[in-house]
Amino acid sequence: MELIPDQLDKQLIGDEMNEMELSAEERKVLARLKANYRAGFDRFRVRDLEINLLQVTDLEFLLKGKDPFADVASFPFWSRLWEAAMVLADFLAGQDLAGKRLLELGAGLGAPGLIAAAGGAEVVLSDYESHVLDFERISGAANGFANVQTRMIDWHKPPKLDPFELIVGAEILFREEFFAPLLKVFKQYLAPGGEIYLAHEASRKSLPAFLKLAERDYDIAISQRRFHKDDGELLIVLARLTAKG
Repeated sequence: MELIPDQLDKQLIGDEMNEMELSAEERKVLARLKANYRAGFDRFRVRDLEINLLQVTDLEFLLKGKDPFADVASFPFWSRLWEAAMVLADFLAGQDLAGKRLLELGAGLGAPGLIAAAGGAEVVLSDYESHVLDFERISGAANGFANVQTRMIDWHKPPKLDPFELIVGAEILFREEFFAPLLKVFKQYLAPGGEIYLAHEASRKSLPAFLKLAERDYDIAISQRRFHKDDGELLIVLARLTAKG
C-alpha cells in the first residue's frame, strides 16, 4: 500500500468555524492552548473521512530554543502528527468500526482515534499529561463527536475501564522500560477476541524488541505501508496483535 499527499489532505482552516461547536468552558481551554502552544485547527482527511484537528502550529515556539536532539527524552512527541499516526488513521478509515469500542494509547493529538470516531467507533483517547488531553478533548468537541472520551492513563497504574475490541497506538514504543507495563495494559483492556494495532516507522529499533517480548502472549501479523513525502518516503510497519488461545 502507498499513501500520497492527495490521500492525506491536511490544510489550515478558520478556527472560528470549529469554535462554533465548543461550549464556553471549552473555548476558554482553547484560548489557553492557543496562548501557551500557538495551537490552531487543521483539516485532516483520509479516504472519505475528515476531521478538524487541533495542532501545535509553531514547534519552535514550543521548544523555546532547546535542541531536541540534545535531550530526546524531553522532546514533546505528543505535539507532532507522526507519519505512522497518519498511516494508522488511514487503516482505521478502511475498517467497519460502527459501534466498536476503541482505545488509543499515547494518543497525542489523537488523529487515528478521531478518524475512528468519524467512522462510528466509541473512542477513548488517552495520554499521561493533562494538556495533551486538552488538545484531544477540544478536537473531539470541535468535530461534534459525542462518541469520544479522554482519559489519563498511567501505564504503571492503569485505571479500571470496560474492555475494548480495538486498542491502537502510533509511535508509542520509545523506551524499553515501558514495554512490560504496556503489555499489562493490553491484558487489562483488550476484550476477548479483540485486536491491537501498532504503527511505527520501520527504522524504530525498539519495535522488534517489543514484538519479540509480546510474541509470548500474542499472535503477530506484520504489514508495511510506504508513506511518500516531498523529501522521499518512509516505510511504516503496522503490527496486528491478537491474544493466543
